[in-house]
Amino acid sequence: MNIRQTTSTIAHWINGKTVPGASARCAPVYNPALGEVQSEVLLGTAADVDAAAGAASRAFPAWAELPPLRRARVMFRFKDLIEKHHDALAACITREHGKVFSDARGEVTRGLEVVEFACGAPQLLKTAHSDNVGGGIDNWHLRQPLGVTAGITPFNFPFMVPLWMIPMALVTGNAFILKPSERDPSVSLMIAELLQQAGLPDGVFNVVQGDREAVEALLHHPEVQAVSFVGSTPIAEMIHREAGSRGKRVQALGGAKNHLVVMPDANLEQAVDALVGAAYGSAGERCMAISVAVAVGDVADRLVHALAERARGLLVKDGMEGDAEMGPLVTAQHKSRVEHYIEEGIREGASLVVDGRGLRVPGREGGYFLGGCLFDQVRPTMRIYREEIFGPVLAVVRVKDFAEALDLVNRHEFGNGVSIYTADGGLAREFGRRVRVGMVGINVPIPVPMAWHSFGGWKRSLFGEHHAYGEEAVRFYTRYKSIMQRWPESIAKGAEFAMPTMK
Repeated sequence: MNIRQTTSTIAHWINGKTVPGASARCAPVYNPALGEVQSEVLLGTAADVDAAAGAASRAFPAWAELPPLRRARVMFRFKDLIEKHHDALAACITREHGKVFSDARGEVTRGLEVVEFACGAPQLLKTAHSDNVGGGIDNWHLRQPLGVTAGITPFNFPFMVPLWMIPMALVTGNAFILKPSERDPSVSLMIAELLQQAGLPDGVFNVVQGDREAVEALLHHPEVQAVSFVGSTPIAEMIHREAGSRGKRVQALGGAKNHLVVMPDANLEQAVDALVGAAYGSAGERCMAISVAVAVGDVADRLVHALAERARGLLVKDGMEGDAEMGPLVTAQHKSRVEHYIEEGIREGASLVVDGRGLRVPGREGGYFLGGCLFDQVRPTMRIYREEIFGPVLAVVRVKDFAEALDLVNRHEFGNGVSIYTADGGLAREFGRRVRVGMVGINVPIPVPMAWHSFGGWKRSLFGEHHAYGEEAVRFYTRYKSIMQRWPESIAKGAEFAMPTMK
């Protein structure tokens, strides 16, 4: 069976099929390399969320009662189908997001890794048993699914981030409702169709397209037991507050301002390669993008010179072209927002060493392209340092020594990712232990954990107690239950009025 590539109207997926929804309200979906509308997406209402929640609630009991091995087999088939349609999924991402095709293929691979981890459900859900704790009593615990769960995901990883949530929610026995970004929604329906082909029962997975109205309906719906979110810090904080106040479990990953510290003893060529890829890859539209280079001591001038040369030489093209290194930004509005930050950096006194504005790509003159931008002499008080730009803008902050670099990172309100480039193992160890950030790279620019670990930041980069995927996801998507048992022949005669103890 072929999975869809594009449609004129991108619909909801409820109870195993696409549905038109309760409202005809739509939003345009663009090809950012062309700057043209290529389809439209329905914007869901509370009625659409209610329909999805109803389907999920009805499907949940039977799915939850399946043995974990049976659920894992669905994940195995899902994994095979993703591998079969790897390039089709990547092309869909590039067409609506704009990232280069090789990067989109990498996104699919990182999502696939979580599916592979979820295939181990029987081991992941295995719990502990204590025999004869006293008085003929055995004690053990269970991990049981929550019920209907929901994910609200961003535009920058329309496949990978939903797959941080979906496989782990499903394999632990939950039903799931996805609310993808309305900017690049097509891949959500491809996920739905692949899950159906893998044997997932209808209603266990649903998609409600939409904007704020659909989000608020999910936060308020009584059937939704847990909400997972990835996006900006203001929205993450709102979702944590609103859903939490209604008794829902919440995992809300927010914004970032990731630093890469370059020590004087670092291999400069490697550090520059790392910064160029991490700052300008995917046009900077990554929550793990490096947006601040911290130049320590006398490395600063050499670092800025090398970065400027590389930034000017970036191959910015339609992401489907094989030699493209960077594609367009996702929308005209987002491009305008990034350009506003560039203007603000100039106004505040930073030195714009490389200005990527005004870039025109032949044959793609209407596309939302912006070249790589590089600022030097950036101060911590500037907006371009304090706020998440989410574009191809790298800021260089100069510090005198390691202590000042560590303090700079630790004082920032975000604590998502950080990296240090150095040849000094002792200093690297000290940095890893003392830095107040959730994900740390030592000579690794983008330290995204593998699927059997967990992804998440500190401070205002994460709201809630649980990081994403890995064993943290098993805890997030299940409730812990302790059971103590003994059988009638071992029960003592008479009522007991004191606190039970194991004599």
